[in-house]
Amino acid sequence: MSQTNQDPINKYENRPFKEQQQEVPGTEAELQPKADHGETSYKGTGKLTGRKAIITGGDSGIGRAVAIAFAREGADVLIAYLNEDEDARETARYVEEAGRKAVLIAGDISEESHCQKIIDTAVSELGGIDILVNNAAFQMARQSLQEVSTEEWDRTFKTNIYPMFYLCKMAEQHLKPGSTVINTTSVNAYKPRPTLIAYAATKGAIQNFTANMAQLWAEKGIRVNCVAPGPIWTPLIPSTMSEEDVKSFGQDVPLKRAGQPAELAPSYVLLASEDSSYITGATIQVTGGSPTI
Repeated sequence: MSQTNQDPINKYENRPFKEQQQEVPGTEAELQPKADHGETSYKGTGKLTGRKAIITGGDSGIGRAVAIAFAREGADVLIAYLNEDEDARETARYVEEAGRKAVLIAGDISEESHCQKIIDTAVSELGGIDILVNNAAFQMARQSLQEVSTEEWDRTFKTNIYPMFYLCKMAEQHLKPGSTVINTTSVNAYKPRPTLIAYAATKGAIQNFTANMAQLWAEKGIRVNCVAPGPIWTPLIPSTMSEEDVKSFGQDVPLKRAGQPAELAPSYVLLASEDSSYITGATIQVTGGSPTI
């Protein structure tokens, strides 16, 4: 079935968002307007049939969109999340409606023991691991370095980069040739915002970690890649930024709007599937036109 071309500037509403704030980590229920995760638009073609995937931060935002897409492509999904039970159950419902198995596991991935629990649960409940998506993240916008506490700095690194080390190390024995790891970095790895100094630093570390892991695991036939989102409309935004920053969110990119989680999912599917069999150590930038060179 043919599709008509669509102007990317007007594909989604590009008016400024309403001023709004949420408690960290934020929920989909309070997000206005609602984000698009591909609930009605994503159509699978069997690219991931029979595969087993772990997605951290899989309850909402980009993680939800990836879970929906993976399930519709034929994968069973373990959804790891912090404490957003309602969001996680909603994501699981979409996975199950696609005819795939959904496993939910709540907890703090900054804890090494919880990461081990995620791997063990995937092996026991899904029967293995073919795809690992390291997507969970924490950020807080601050106007000066003096506003960043040591506790917040530690939390950002322990949420955004430590679990990638834990989960990759723990998953390695279960990953067979053809398995893939996909890490969520950010446009901030290339074009850091001073107000996101801790977050941006972790995203640069993720980029470097991915490049190293791709080389280290190439001889094992395991591919490791990144997706670098630009400004994407998720609960993370109103729960970590000021109301004024939320209102103007995404207006400063060339496409003049924030992206939607649904616009990220195809990149993750590409990197998880055989369509990207000769791609490793790479980053797909989905930034609304913000330069990464």
